[in-house]
Amino acid sequence: MSKHDQFKQQALDYHRYPKPGKLAVSITKPAATQMDLSLAYSPGVAEPVLEIAKNPDDVYSYTNKGNLVAVITNGTAILGLGNLGPLASKPVMEGKAILFKKFADIDVFDIEVSADTVSAFVETVSNIAPTFGGINLEDIKAPECFAIEYELKQRLNIPVFHDDQHGTAIIVAAGLLNALELQGKKIETAKIVCLGAGAAGIATMQLLVKLGAELQNIYMVDREGVIHSDRHGLGPYKFAFARHTDKRTLSDVMIDADVFVGVSGPNLVTSEQVKSMAAKPIIFALSNPNPEIHPDLIRAVRSDAIIATGRSDMPNQVNNVLCFPYIFRGALDVRARVITTSMCVAAVHAIRDLAKEPVLAEVLAAYPGLATLSYGPDYIIPKPVDPRLRERVVPAVAKAAIEAGIATITN
Repeated sequence: MSKHDQFKQQALDYHRYPKPGKLAVSITKPAATQMDLSLAYSPGVAEPVLEIAKNPDDVYSYTNKGNLVAVITNGTAILGLGNLGPLASKPVMEGKAILFKKFADIDVFDIEVSADTVSAFVETVSNIAPTFGGINLEDIKAPECFAIEYELKQRLNIPVFHDDQHGTAIIVAAGLLNALELQGKKIETAKIVCLGAGAAGIATMQLLVKLGAELQNIYMVDREGVIHSDRHGLGPYKFAFARHTDKRTLSDVMIDADVFVGVSGPNLVTSEQVKSMAAKPIIFALSNPNPEIHPDLIRAVRSDAIIATGRSDMPNQVNNVLCFPYIFRGALDVRARVITTSMCVAAVHAIRDLAKEPVLAEVLAAYPGLATLSYGPDYIIPKPVDPRLRERVVPAVAKAAIEAGIATITN
């Protein structure tokens, strides 16, 4: 049996045995005696019902709403597998729930919605939103994901966060700022090429602009080539990145580029294109599991490059688990009504700063192949198992929410 087949069987067995799935519901209060049951349900449950009816905010005092997040999808963009539908997305949503619980002690219900239109999806989520303290949107294809997130933010008074957009953007930005620093470059003057103009690509470039990147220095490339102002049929999200340029291909814009960010598909970048980049390039090839170009091919032609991928078996893994549990933990702790750009920026700086601190022994122990690790070209982003992420990112996000005036709890 090949290694791939062995891993496939291990993954299937993990999800199937000893009982199907990865989640269960646990009881948090005593339920052993007649009095326990009377308090838990009838007649005792009537008392918090009446209190909440009088003061809706009391729902946070008497129920789990304040620590409960919905991970919701329609299965139209599952991982890198495409539109496989809501049922096929359930293992991913359960996996997301595990990460929320492990890293931020947040309870999750995974919800897979059969909805073919933006309006149907938005209506469904809006109608069930009272159950939750926050909504994490997941694996929804572009451009529908933009409209869904926007509409839900307008309707709801709890945080709504599309992790495929903003989680990716935060980790890319944190790693990129450190990489630019190490390469002696500035985000304000860097020429940036983004291959992939879906949810992750557009959100990442939007955040980089907030952090100082110049729009005129960003070149986005999709299946049809460079997004330029003479192209017809561009939606509003792509049109915002349309450049006045005669460059039409990825090869054209890679010449003298300082930064490449790939959120597209495997093996779409050539060694020749990498060779044409500026001195000390930064290459984030994030297609997973197979990057746009393998790091070995990059190193063969550019010894001066800093490289990041989406893979855990390579240096500088761009992994959304570095931020989304802590974004929500910070938002829930101060009962923020929304998740703002300022909260995302706060997370960026907290994550990038942690990479500059000495690495804990327990972090190294989780990676048997690493004897030492320190800030530098092969360590621009903290490891996901670093317990200090919660200590640093959560209060930074909470503080940003309070300063933005969108927190309900400020002490």
